Amino acid sequence: MRTGRLIGAGRTADVYEAGAEWVLRRDREGAGDAVAEGAVMEHVRAHGYPVPRVRPGTTRSPRTELVMERLSGPTMLRACLDGALTPQDAGGLLAGLLRLLHGVPAHRSTGSGVRVLHLDLHPDNVILTADGPRVIDWSNAEEGDPGLDWGTSAVILAQVAAVGGPMAGPAAVMLAALLADPSALTPDGLAEALRRRAANPTMSPDEVAALPAAEELIRPHLG
Repeated sequence: MRTGRLIGAGRTADVYEAGAEWVLRRDREGAGDAVAEGAVMEHVRAHGYPVPRVRPGTTRSPRTELVMERLSGPTMLRACLDGALTPQDAGGLLAGLLRLLHGVPAHRSTGSGVRVLHLDLHPDNVILTADGPRVIDWSNAEEGDPGLDWGTSAVILAQVAAVGGPMAGPAAVMLAALLADPSALTPDGLAEALRRRAANPTMSPDEVAALPAAEELIRPHLG
C-alpha cells in the first residue's frame, strides 16, 4: 500500500498517512502480529468499545502493518499538557475505559472471569475525538484477569510519578484518580505487572530503577 508522510512514532512503530480517512501503522521491530491485533480491535468494537475501525487485508505485510481509521483530536496526554483536561479527570476517564473494556466478553477464552486486556492503557494511547475517547495501540492485548490490566495502567502512571520531572505531579494525581473508585486491582495483578515492566526491553534504565518506588505509590490503593 502506498503511504504518505510520517505522522507519528512510538517506541516500536511508525504511523503514516494512508489517504484522507486511514493511517498505516508499521511495526519497526518486525515482531508484532497486526492480524491478531486487528481481530481484537474488531471484537471489542463489535461490543461497543471505542476503538478505531480496522481495514484488514490491505497491506503486503499483514503481520507488521495495520491500516486503521484516522482519528482527529489530541491524545489524553497532550490535552493534560495543554490544560484542556485535568489530571484527575484523565485518571477517572482511564478507570472508566478499563471498566468498560472488562465488560466485553473474551474473544477466544471461555474461562470464568477471563476478559480482554489492553495491557498498555495510558494517557498517550487514548485519542480525544469530537465523538469521545478512542483507545489505540492494542499490540499488547491478551485475555486474562482484569487485575493485570489495572496493575499495568497503575504501574505506568506510578513510574512517571516516581521518575520525576514535569509530569511527575500530574501522573500521581492521575494514579490516585484511576484507583479512587473500587477497582479490580489485586496484589497478584500488581506483582505480575511489575514483573512484566521490569522485563520489557523498551524500558529505560531510569524507568526500571523507578519500579520499587512506583510499587510503593500503588500499594496504599490496594486496601
